[in-house]
Amino acid sequence: MFRRLGRRFQPPALPPKLRRAHRLLADGDFENAMLAFHDLARKAEERSPERAPMLYLEAGRSAVLAGNTKKGVSHFRSGLTLLGTQHRFQRLQVLGNRIVTDLNERGLTVEADEIASVIKNNMPTNQISQPAAPMKHPVLPTHCPSCGAALHPHEVEWLDEVTAECDYCGSPVRSETE
Repeated sequence: MFRRLGRRFQPPALPPKLRRAHRLLADGDFENAMLAFHDLARKAEERSPERAPMLYLEAGRSAVLAGNTKKGVSHFRSGLTLLGTQHRFQRLQVLGNRIVTDLNERGLTVEADEIASVIKNNMPTNQISQPAAPMKHPVLPTHCPSCGAALHPHEVEWLDEVTAECDYCGSPVRSETE
């Protein structure tokens, strides 16, 4: 009864500032990328709170890459805490553990320990500490075609067997094998 009559799915409106932030990060302008992602994260807390944690985490990564680890840890803390308050515990654990690994690889062990503490404090007490083994998923493009965000198949939320959702803009991204 409700046929689409040839209409294709329209992805959500993409803020130009999001594409710009990803471009700044890709170009190595980490300081400006951090400022752009942080501004987007603060605005997203009101408009689309499910996107805010990822934007804070990207602001944190940009800050660390810019050499400002103190600000980076602060942004990581904001993003991970939001994931906890949104009860997105699996995402909190997977993304938080990736941050801890990245910080340790950079020799930032004190900061890695602080983030590990944030993860622990935002997980429910009855939650198992080891994340489930990642499922095998089809190959995704390396970047979201809409906003340019890097895509990690074991970190995105899958909508079905071949379609993932971009954490930053909400666009569906189909596997490259389709």
